[in-house]
Amino acid sequence: MGKVRTALVKRTARKLLEMYPDLFTRDFEHNKRVVSTLIEYRSKKLRNQIAGYITHLIKIRERQAAREREEA
Repeated sequence: MGKVRTALVKRTARKLLEMYPDLFTRDFEHNKRVVSTLIEYRSKKLRNQIAGYITHLIKIRERQAAREREEA
């Protein structure tokens, strides 16, 4: 079984990453603190899921950028 994320988590994470691309890094703990300042969810679990998905997206983007640099 893989990682299952709800549409709310994915939509919110992509929107935050689009609005604030420079605030997020590969560090989950840093992203967790940033997410908690940007959104007002009461649920710790939801905050952590959003921060984790943002971390995942950042790592994917960095890998893609590294591959493009190698090909060029």
